[in-house]
Amino acid sequence: MADDWATFGADLHLELRGQGLRDGLMDALREAVRSGRLAAGTRLPSSRSLAVDLGVARNTVADAYAELVAEGWLTARQGSGTRVAPRSTPRPAARRAAPSGGAAAVTPAAGKPAYSLRPGTPDLGSFPCAEWLRAARKALTAAPHEAFGYGDPRGRTELRTVLAEYLARARGVHARPERIVVCSGFVHGLMLMGQVMRGRGVSAVAVESYGLDVHWDMLGREGIRMPALPFDERGTRTEELGAGELGEVGGVLMTPAHQFPTGGALRPDRRAAAVDWARASGGLILEDDYDGEFRYDRQPVGALQGLDPERVVYLGTASKSLAPGLRLAWMVLPEHLVDEVAAAKGGVDWMSGVTDQLTFAEFLASGAYDRHVRAMRLRYRRRRDQLVAAVAASSPETRVSGIAAGLHAVLELPEGTEESVVRAAAFQGLALMGVNRFRHSAVPRTRDALVVGYGTPTDSAWSGALAALCRVLP
Repeated sequence: MADDWATFGADLHLELRGQGLRDGLMDALREAVRSGRLAAGTRLPSSRSLAVDLGVARNTVADAYAELVAEGWLTARQGSGTRVAPRSTPRPAARRAAPSGGAAAVTPAAGKPAYSLRPGTPDLGSFPCAEWLRAARKALTAAPHEAFGYGDPRGRTELRTVLAEYLARARGVHARPERIVVCSGFVHGLMLMGQVMRGRGVSAVAVESYGLDVHWDMLGREGIRMPALPFDERGTRTEELGAGELGEVGGVLMTPAHQFPTGGALRPDRRAAAVDWARASGGLILEDDYDGEFRYDRQPVGALQGLDPERVVYLGTASKSLAPGLRLAWMVLPEHLVDEVAAAKGGVDWMSGVTDQLTFAEFLASGAYDRHVRAMRLRYRRRRDQLVAAVAASSPETRVSGIAAGLHAVLELPEGTEESVVRAAAFQGLALMGVNRFRHSAVPRTRDALVVGYGTPTDSAWSGALAALCRVLP
């Protein structure tokens, strides 16, 4: 094994200065360690490799290494090569303790908050690593060689086949593998749809009064205007489609199963009104089904796409059920759009990694995905119940809504207090978001509320985040 170290040839960028090669090499190494460019534990090239790279005698490098070991800059052990020695760092000054009896149990964070209850992220600590690895091994063992080529821009057929079965069973989606396009996250799918719709002459797409500006920005980059649909206590007023400014839209972007962020499901009559508008006008409904698997106190609301698969583009994702870092999402397209979307996707050659597609296909086919979703549904429901109970105990007048499904709840606040509560939470080291952060610029402000993502913290952080939230509620 010792010979392996002698041939270790990692690159090491050094600028030699000074009169002698040995002294210049030592100075360069000291400076690299002192500046932090070479971190403690970094393994250095063998004396033979570094001598070849620098064009100096091997003895020159060996002598420099030996001297720096003696000075404590480096360490050398048989079988482990030469490494940068551990270095002590100054201990930061202790923070002043909070005054006795003070409310701050969480030290205010300068930069990253201690806790986060922002919506939109699942508990990343619950990612099923062992099951995912098991699925990856099985999938890669069975994968044909051609799977690792460029392939079909729609995505691997193994994944599209099991997705079609799963979506039909679990979400009521009418899907065939050839009408599914796998994409690198929801935003990627929305970008592709924006390109295709703009190419078809669509200049305006209606959006909900509350939503994500990153989605609106994506359509805006394609030159598409986004007028807002009116909103009332019963949700998005889809019956307004086709009237006034909304008469010019060629599509509508919606979250009908669980409106983000207000939390309600679109009423049956308004679901029907949206589909009727699409049929009459030839428009498209872009259905964002971002967390449809998570429901607690009601029967699941099926996908809107089931009412008319030729007028609804269904967009789903693994970002909430598994993890956003997988960059796995999918579109179920009307037949007349498949070729155009596939061409747009192939044109930018942007696709999810083949290994993750194959692994997810096996994860779905084996039943591991269903088991994971059921387990997380129980975990998130317990958190939801704990949140409701804690808010009722600490702030009885605070109404909690949007809790029948999903990974977030809406906490109503007294008028004019939203920003002050968010600031107070930040001082407590808790990241929160108000509902007006998600309000369309054309929509007047009518409420103050918090959008609390109870799925976001890890198990170890959950109780601290909940306690910090209760401290800042009015």
